[in-house]
Amino acid sequence: MKRWITAALLTLGLATVAHAAIDAYEFRDDAERARYAELTKELRCPKCQNQDIADSNAPIAADLRKEIFRMLGEGQSNQQIIDFMVDRYGDFVRYKPALNSSTWLLWFGPAGLLIGGLLVIGVIVVRRRGQGRNKSDALSDEERQRLAHLLDKNRE
Repeated sequence: MKRWITAALLTLGLATVAHAAIDAYEFRDDAERARYAELTKELRCPKCQNQDIADSNAPIAADLRKEIFRMLGEGQSNQQIIDFMVDRYGDFVRYKPALNSSTWLLWFGPAGLLIGGLLVIGVIVVRRRGQGRNKSDALSDEERQRLAHLLDKNRE
């Protein structure tokens, strides 16, 4: 009985995953189809956030695909379509946002953190090496006498 319940739950789970939105658009030529595919892969779904609109099943992604198809039919360029989407949804809608004053941290922040981390590690290593050289490994006269006394005791 447990096997049947497990199989039923697994089937229901897979059925929801297998359901995908299929858009049936008629393109004038293969170049327009390629532009459509490129644009839908380049733009991010505002709802899903980590999925492009080509792969998203969200209703807003379907609306965006429809809008891209409409704009392609009007003869707009890829840049005009991207600019329209950015104006409407912000820089977030692009997987590769343009380099400007509001996105410089996004582009250069990881490199800055990496360089900062390497500098901190370098400073720590240099300080530890300096501390090791400052310590003298030589024993004082009192320590030598005590060591000799302990060694003599162990020999007896």
